Amino acid sequence: MATRLFEDRAHAAFYQKYRFSPQENLQGVIFSYLEEKRVSPGQLAVDVGCGSGQSARMLAKHFEKVVGTDISEAQIEQARRAPHPPNVSYLVCPAEELPFEDGSVDLVTAFAAAHWFDGPRFLREVERVLKPSGCVVFSSYNLDMRLCYKDCSDELTEIFREIQAQLFSFKNEKIKLVENNYQEIFDSLPFQEKKRMTDIFDKIPLSVAEIIGFIQSLTSYRRHLKIQPEEAKSLLQNTERR
Repeated sequence: MATRLFEDRAHAAFYQKYRFSPQENLQGVIFSYLEEKRVSPGQLAVDVGCGSGQSARMLAKHFEKVVGTDISEAQIEQARRAPHPPNVSYLVCPAEELPFEDGSVDLVTAFAAAHWFDGPRFLREVERVLKPSGCVVFSSYNLDMRLCYKDCSDELTEIFREIQAQLFSFKNEKIKLVENNYQEIFDSLPFQEKKRMTDIFDKIPLSVAEIIGFIQSLTSYRRHLKIQPEEAKSLLQNTERR
């Protein structure tokens, strides 16, 4: 069963403002692979679980048409409001019921999203809609991500690790798939030719405000805020002060 945790409009707004699109090194790996497989440039790319649209917009230069899909109306609303190229559009639909014809899609992507889906049903849909020459790309943040800023990187990362530990009891069980670097998802892909990479590193400049905003976009923090609002707000204030 798919997981629905992104319905709240405030949560979607944090996603739009503080979540970042795939960065330079990851993009380089993806598009080099697609060129090697002669999928880029292509006709149709579908970004499943697109959230507020950052990754769908990133695909626009490489495909005639890009469709971002998400089960959350609030997320799609944010995506449609944000500036986006004319060849990018958005649909509200489950990842397990994609409204595309059999064998019609060149690329299916899911950035920081595949772990939320009903895996077997979603992969059957992916296999159905892909062209025989099509490709699939799934990626996620690494939970061991480091924060980098001048000579404060170790201190900042230590603070971020402490926040992750304090939010541990509020995380969803699906995060186990991320902790395992998508190994289980990779193993379940029904394709003979596939490639798994875990050593792609990008440095993303974030201000204190952006780090705090990113934390507020985490599903574990949103759950903490719902169950223990005062404690969650206090945690955030102490983190910002530090």
